[in-house]
Amino acid sequence: MIPVIVIATMLILLLGYRIYGRIVSKQIELDDSRPTPAVELNDGVDYVPAKMPLLLGQHFSAIAAAGPIVGPVLAGIWFGWLPTILWLVFGAIFIGGVHDFYSLAASIRHKAVSIGQIVKQYTSPKVHILFLLFVWLTLIYVIIAFTDITAQTFKTVVAEAAYGPAVAASSILYLLLAVVLGVLLYKFKLKLLPATIIFVPMVLFIVWYGPRCPRPILDFFDGFSVKQWDVILLGYCFIASVIPVWLLLQPRGYLGGWMLYAVIITGFIGAFSGKFSIQYPAVNLDGLSSLANGKVLIPALFITVACGACSGFHSVVCAGTTSKQLMREKDAMPIGFGAMLLESLVGVLALITVMILPKGDALLKSDPNLIYANGIAKYLGLVGINFSIAFPFALLVFSTFVYDTLDVGTRLAKYIFQEITGLTGKIGNIVATAASLALPLAFLLLTKEKAYLVAWPIFGTSNQLLTSLTLLAVSIWLLKTGKKAIYALVPMLFMFVMTMWSLFNLIMPFAKSLPAIIRGQSVKIDIVIAGVCGIVFLLLSLLLIKEAVQSLLLSKKN
Repeated sequence: MIPVIVIATMLILLLGYRIYGRIVSKQIELDDSRPTPAVELNDGVDYVPAKMPLLLGQHFSAIAAAGPIVGPVLAGIWFGWLPTILWLVFGAIFIGGVHDFYSLAASIRHKAVSIGQIVKQYTSPKVHILFLLFVWLTLIYVIIAFTDITAQTFKTVVAEAAYGPAVAASSILYLLLAVVLGVLLYKFKLKLLPATIIFVPMVLFIVWYGPRCPRPILDFFDGFSVKQWDVILLGYCFIASVIPVWLLLQPRGYLGGWMLYAVIITGFIGAFSGKFSIQYPAVNLDGLSSLANGKVLIPALFITVACGACSGFHSVVCAGTTSKQLMREKDAMPIGFGAMLLESLVGVLALITVMILPKGDALLKSDPNLIYANGIAKYLGLVGINFSIAFPFALLVFSTFVYDTLDVGTRLAKYIFQEITGLTGKIGNIVATAASLALPLAFLLLTKEKAYLVAWPIFGTSNQLLTSLTLLAVSIWLLKTGKKAIYALVPMLFMFVMTMWSLFNLIMPFAKSLPAIIRGQSVKIDIVIAGVCGIVFLLLSLLLIKEAVQSLLLSKKN
């Protein structure tokens, strides 16, 4: 049954790319004779043309990260694998792929500016500022969620064996290797093919070597708490955001892409081996009415899966870093639409690690990264790789995905902050980066262990609401330039309804607890944080849409 599901998924995604993707792309009329902003504005720092395979790997790693793993695993456990897989596949084709492609195309047609700048051009300065503020706050929760997920990974203990320090050691070596690759590619002009032949095996060596690092080093890493790792990772985010993209972001993203491809192949090995059967229920009947965490199938499914089906964060990547590196216009189709469908496939393969577990399995109560890593390790065991190597490899792959999102998310938050405040130059670069990391630092230090569980519902809702707002901005651009906007407007309306519904669900527990708060009684911090953030996002999104509609109506009258 599992092989049939995977084959059907791949065929549907391929047909979606070939048929629906072609329909959508015709609206833009891509032309390789038209120079892209990366070629026209090449500055060697942010605007750096990259070959399609290199950029695809970097972009794929940046948008994929842990989103298509954590979201599908959580949704599969809560609601069952059938609704989760349906949303992963059809959401990616009709919403996610459209959203990503239009975001990238719109940006390269406007000098690789952000979606916020496009909003400013076609609406009003007030809408522009509100949109930027919404994007910036969404990126803050991206940083919070994925920083803490990585920190939790570095403290992983399974069957009394501490795997976290080994993963941390491998991660640091992996980042140093990426810097070396960047220097060789851009300063010593090493060709991409020989670089790939040399450095990809070195990544695998690092995975093998991590658990075999000298004991004092592993003990040193083991001495850090989750909160200390949170702080260290935010420090890494700061450094990665202020250095040139060629030095770390591009080479690390390229290597991360190979890790992603490797784990996809591993997923295929497990899926087609015939050694595993579906044990988890297709539909979790408990999730149709109520759950211990208070979530129900609709609308929670559409904000829990997040990046595997569609993601507003992708638009910020497409129009923030990827558009500044696109070498040819026609590369926008495989990189924009195609990478989203590949991410959907990653989500399906991650979901299978839940499907092969019986409903009462104790592992289902652990973190999503452990469920995923356990499944990947079992698959690798089929080809003779010992669990002691396979499990750290899976955790490192997971951390690799997160690094990509942390790097890109912080850099994009910096860009947005600079756009709001007008900060420029080296000092502006540093101040904007520090300001964008201040709130994540406060959030992570104030919350208890597993802060990502507090942040994930807020991240999921704000992220998917950003999908809707980005599609609204793209629709305005298409309409203003005389093109059909129906392919953007319909998914925009659907996601808007689902996310506003989710916001109300986030706010209600906080509203019900207000009398207790007024009386001075203690209330769970996650209820307060979710409620306050829900109110902020709700008011901001309603105000944004109101101002956008008024601006459009005014422009039509004029």
